[in-house]
Amino acid sequence: MSDSDYAEANVERFAGFAELYDVYRPALPPVIIDILTQYAAVIRPHCVVDLGSGTGLSTRLWAEHADSVIGIEPGEHMRHVAEARSSAFANICYQSGWSSATGLPDTCADIVTAVQSLHWMEPTATLAEVARVLRQGGIFAVIDPDYPPVISWEAELLDQNFMIQVGKRLTDGGYDRDIKRWPRGEHLERMQQSGHFRYTKSFALHHVEPGDADRMVGLALSQASVQTLLKNGFTQAQIGIPTFRAAAERVLGDNPPPWYFTYRVHIGVK
Repeated sequence: MSDSDYAEANVERFAGFAELYDVYRPALPPVIIDILTQYAAVIRPHCVVDLGSGTGLSTRLWAEHADSVIGIEPGEHMRHVAEARSSAFANICYQSGWSSATGLPDTCADIVTAVQSLHWMEPTATLAEVARVLRQGGIFAVIDPDYPPVISWEAELLDQNFMIQVGKRLTDGGYDRDIKRWPRGEHLERMQQSGHFRYTKSFALHHVEPGDADRMVGLALSQASVQTLLKNGFTQAQIGIPTFRAAAERVLGDNPPPWYFTYRVHIGVK
C-alpha cells in the first residue's frame, strides 16, 4: 500500500467514537503552555497549529493563551465534535487537512503541536510541512502520554493484559493490516535526521487526574484497536469488556487512587 492509502486507513480507524475519545482521554498538563512559549520566546503566540487535533482536547488548551489556534483534522466526525466543544472560543477554528498538506500559509505559526497523533503520520512529509508553516525560531512539539497511567500495579497489569488480548485478536484476524504506525520511540531521531530543526530535546511531564473503573473501561473503549474489533462484528462480551469492567471495579474499589499520566515531549526548534 502507498502512504496515501495508509493515511486514509489510519484516519478511518478513528471514525465513529469521537465522543468517547473526548470524555475519557487525558488532558494535557497546562504547564506545557509555559514551556513551549518560553522556547518560542513569545509571551502570547500569534498562531498555534495543532496537527491531528481530533476532538480538540489539545487545541482548546490554547484558547486563553494564543491569538489564533488552528486544529488540522482529516476525520470529519472528530472535527465536528471539536467544533461543538470549542464553540465558545472565537479564536479557535478547525480545518480539514493532512499533516503533510495543511493548506496553511508559509511561516504562519509560532508553535505546532502533534498530541497523541504523530505515530499515525508519515514522518518525512509531515516534518517538511511543519518546517514550512513554522516561522524561524518556531517550536514543533510532539506530545504523547504513557498508557496505562500510574495507578497501582494491579490496575496497570489488568489494563496491560486486556490490551494484549485485544492486540492478539487484531493480529489474528488481520484487522490492522491496512494501517501503519511509526514507533513513538523514534520521533526524536526522525526529527534530528530531517534537517529541519537546529535544536531538539526530549523531556517528560506529568499530570494528575481522577480515575475509576468507569474511566478505565472508557479509556480502553477510546482506543482505536478496541473500536476496530467492534466495527468488525465483535460484541463487547466477546472482547471481554464486562469481565474487564468487573475486575476494574474490584481492583480500584470505591475510593480509587489518583491517576498520574506521564507525557513524553519532543521538541524541535526551526
